[in-house]
Order: sequence, then C-alpha cells, then structure tokens
Amino acid sequence: MPTVLVILADGFEEIEAFAPIDLLRRAGIEVTTASLADNRHATGRSGITAHADVALSQVQGKLFDLLFLPGGAGVQNLRADPRVREALLLHQRAGRWLAAICAAPTVLHDCGLLAGRRYTAHPSVAAELPVALSSDRVVTDGQITTSRGAGTAVEFGLHLVGLLVSAERAQEISKAICV
Repeated sequence: MPTVLVILADGFEEIEAFAPIDLLRRAGIEVTTASLADNRHATGRSGITAHADVALSQVQGKLFDLLFLPGGAGVQNLRADPRVREALLLHQRAGRWLAAICAAPTVLHDCGLLAGRRYTAHPSVAAELPVALSSDRVVTDGQITTSRGAGTAVEFGLHLVGLLVSAERAQEISKAICV
C-alpha cells in the first residue's frame, strides 16, 4: 500500500489539504498527517483545527512514497521550518514523489527542486515563480506534481491517486463522487 505524508502548518488551506487526503484514503492509500506543532494541531485559514496523526518531529527521517504540501497562508510557516526542507530533500534524493498545491510550490522552489521543471502554482506567487504555467491546473514533471489552488484540489487529489495506484482507480473514485 502506498504511503503519503501531508505536512500541515497553521494557516493551511483546508480544501487543498482535506480534499486530496480524502481521495487518497478512498483509494486505500495510507495517509499520515503531520503538524509542525508538537501538540499535533494545525488551524487552517478558515479556522478549522485539524488534529494531525503525528507531530512532524515524530516522522523526521522517515520515507513515504509521496510528501504533500497544501497551500494557503500557512506556506510561510512551511518555508520557515528547516524540518520541512530536510524532509523534502530526503524524499527527493530517494526518488520519491513530491506534491504541492497553491503557494506551496514556493517551498519546493526554496529547496531548488523546481529548476528546469514544468510546474504550476497559485497566481498570488507569480512574482516568485515567474515561469509557472499559469493556465495548467495540475502539472507533473518527473517526480514532482503541482496544482493551482483550492478550485483544483479534487482534480489534484485524483491525479495523485492515479500516480500512486492507477488511472482506473482514480476514475472509479471520480465517478463515485460525481466529478
């Protein structure tokens, strides 16, 4: 069974986190949510507090098949935490999948992981990511998948299911939820 780590920071965009998490779990993928805070809580931009499965400190150094970063204002917290950079680089060196939505591709950029790649991101970070593909909703280049924002979260989640399980399973889930 594939494994996914989702890192949640205060200010995360709830739709961008919860929609993909739900779709990945529907596909039978083992998803572990990790908060930056040791109390395992992260409060999203709309005031919804998530109780993560673990604190990030509990999974430092552990490899997952995919590491996923939701966007939103919480991206500033992801960018400021050296453990996030360490986890991204560990996964990249191991050839694992990386995924980021909305403003979260800036975290990948900070790590030098977007150089020479095709990717997309939210228009709010266009000044930092001037070569982002502004009309593409979901982009995969090598082991990195990026998406635009809350409005693309379901498509992004289904795309990740397709990468980790199969296009057929993604289609079954898509049909079941009336996409």
